Amino acid sequence: MRLYNALSQSVEPFSTNAPSVTIYVCGITPYDTTHLGHAFTYTVYDILIRYLESQGHGVRYVQNVTDIDDDILRKAREVHEDWVKLGNRWTTHFIDDLVALNVRPPDFFPRATDVIPEIVESVERLIASGIAYEVAGNVYFHIKDWPEFGKLSHIPAAEMLPIANERGNFPDDPYKRAPLDFVLWQATKPGEPAWDSPWGLGRPGWHIECSTMATKFLGATVDIHGGGGDLLFPHHECEIAQIEPVTGQPFVRFWPHAAMVYHDGEKMSKSLGNLIMIRDLLQTYTPDAIRLYLGSHHYRQRWSHDEAVLKRCQTLAYHLQETAHAVGGHRQPDGPAASNLDGAEADFFRAMADDLNSPAAIQSLVAFADFINIAVADGYDVRATQNRLWAMGSVLGLRLDDASPEERVIDGWQNHRARFGPTV
Repeated sequence: MRLYNALSQSVEPFSTNAPSVTIYVCGITPYDTTHLGHAFTYTVYDILIRYLESQGHGVRYVQNVTDIDDDILRKAREVHEDWVKLGNRWTTHFIDDLVALNVRPPDFFPRATDVIPEIVESVERLIASGIAYEVAGNVYFHIKDWPEFGKLSHIPAAEMLPIANERGNFPDDPYKRAPLDFVLWQATKPGEPAWDSPWGLGRPGWHIECSTMATKFLGATVDIHGGGGDLLFPHHECEIAQIEPVTGQPFVRFWPHAAMVYHDGEKMSKSLGNLIMIRDLLQTYTPDAIRLYLGSHHYRQRWSHDEAVLKRCQTLAYHLQETAHAVGGHRQPDGPAASNLDGAEADFFRAMADDLNSPAAIQSLVAFADFINIAVADGYDVRATQNRLWAMGSVLGLRLDDASPEERVIDGWQNHRARFGPTV
């Protein structure tokens, strides 16, 4: 397989000799979910994982829940709801949406608040290494002490601060040595939840949550770390800085990011209020139609929501469903028919191996289905070939009109869901 790596800004060969490929994907901040951008991100990595599994790889997958941060606390104040109940409510909503879309559950689904002791230890190690400092109960990472900062995003130093400020940085914090220094632990504020630490009561910074969870469950070096493209800087840049000075090892081997989804000319986001919600789409379109719609865009290419394209994907979903259930005759396929099917199947997996080219893979899947329909018309027995269609469809997360999502999807997410209470 060849996979894009933001570190090198190129597509590189991906391989591993380990029993399992380790994957960490940054999860939601649970409020007002699940929109089309969320769905694109998590189905991208679902397809990646399904493809790896189809090639015989084990996968150890972690997706987190950012259940404590500034956004959660602000939203809880706005709606006059306890921050824990708010987070649990929207997390279960998110889970139910991903089950409907047949998304394979992560093996581990930790909340940031599950790992507070480990986060404290992570901060202590950074202080001991001389790269972090404490002021008035707050702990900060000192950017100037990590010369490699910026190696992931490749953003010139002069351009970093404005971008960081747009994405949660507070440059005027009087306790910082430099405006770009980022918080590892913040001292408690009135009315906010807090945990004990060597620096007093407080709560973790956003970046230290993810790097701690990644290394806790996957080890010092992770094979693949993903998330939306807007997380590349500063979030993922900061994650590297929090791990590598302490371990002396590469934190992540491959950094592929899912592109942003746009609507009405702007990036789809909560702050802009231009969200297309998955639950609303499911009132009109089947899960397979939505999966085909999402998969018809290459994961690294920015795209805009287009209802006309989604409608065409619904037609295609019905076509694939009918093919998967078509009844053929008794003739055994051979010659050109078998050759055409083999070629379309090879093209499918070749596309998937080429930096997860799901749009090309879908084209090959359609070609394979068309050959099945020709074989049905000619009286061939197509049951074995339909099994191959189901297998390829499964790599893309398609249900092909199964009565429900895969059993492992239902059971795995249900185990996670049990920790969060009732849904919205």
